[in-house]
Amino acid sequence: MKASHLLYAGILATASVFTLSVSTAYAAAPMVKTAAPGYYRTMLGDFEVTAISDGTVQLPVDKLLTNTTPAKVNKALGKLHQHSPLDTSVNTYLINTGSKLILIDTGAGALFGPTLGKMQANLKAAGYQPEQVDEIYITHMHPDHVGGLMNGDKMVFPNAVVRADQHDVDFWLSQANLDKAPQESKGYFQGAMASLNPYVKAGQFKSFDGATELVPGIKTIPAHGHTAGHSIYKIESKGQTLVLWGDLMHVAAMQFENPSVTIQFDSDSKAAAVERKKGYADAAQQSYLVGAAHLAFPGLGYVRKEGKGYAWAPLNYAPQP
Repeated sequence: MKASHLLYAGILATASVFTLSVSTAYAAAPMVKTAAPGYYRTMLGDFEVTAISDGTVQLPVDKLLTNTTPAKVNKALGKLHQHSPLDTSVNTYLINTGSKLILIDTGAGALFGPTLGKMQANLKAAGYQPEQVDEIYITHMHPDHVGGLMNGDKMVFPNAVVRADQHDVDFWLSQANLDKAPQESKGYFQGAMASLNPYVKAGQFKSFDGATELVPGIKTIPAHGHTAGHSIYKIESKGQTLVLWGDLMHVAAMQFENPSVTIQFDSDSKAAAVERKKGYADAAQQSYLVGAAHLAFPGLGYVRKEGKGYAWAPLNYAPQP
């Protein structure tokens, strides 16, 4: 038999084996229906930054956004193949400075429904334990930012000092404010108290007032409006900057192009809009990295000026060595 015939016979034999293997691979397999653990890691100079997902929650944003109309909201969502209710990320950020491990916000814990409360599991998946966290900086005391501090009556972060702006302390931890709040708002106060008071009683809470350097490389920037003490955090290392916005904005599809659009969750919507415009303008001008609690996970990226508004450029995915 010629060599060419032998080669052809070999190809046919291989093909028959391949055909057999393919045909036997059609057996039905159960769908897994789970995603990878929700964390993403990047470097900022000498600092390690880990975005940690607390999960997502569906929000009827066409009804929640204000200073606009439901029709405009739905049109903006449709451009990005989104719809209301919108799956909205809840992001937290872990900063390892090399000497301290600092968590920015803690997610919702058990305060906001079954689709959230995944921060602790994802923190562990990212290679850290709650006991290792040295300090926790709270952007504001809404339940989806402070609920992860507690697991029932147990402090999740037994060795951490928790810090937040005094204006939020005075508002959300006030029994008098709870007593006079409308019934539909009382849960916000109760959630803040249940989450923060155990740390206060343990001597592990320390407030700040306005712009403050908390540790070398991390400063607070007051951005009051969404709440009385809403704060954003500026992280700097080796000439690189990351600003964590907290709830400076909520819905990318609408609020980048139209920063005047507000949301019902704002305590002072006019002040919140002013702070948002200021934050956008600074981020676009300075070209630093931004992280936000409710941008699609991991919520990291850059802002650029576009027309009368702004546009969002997500951080390009890059694996860490």
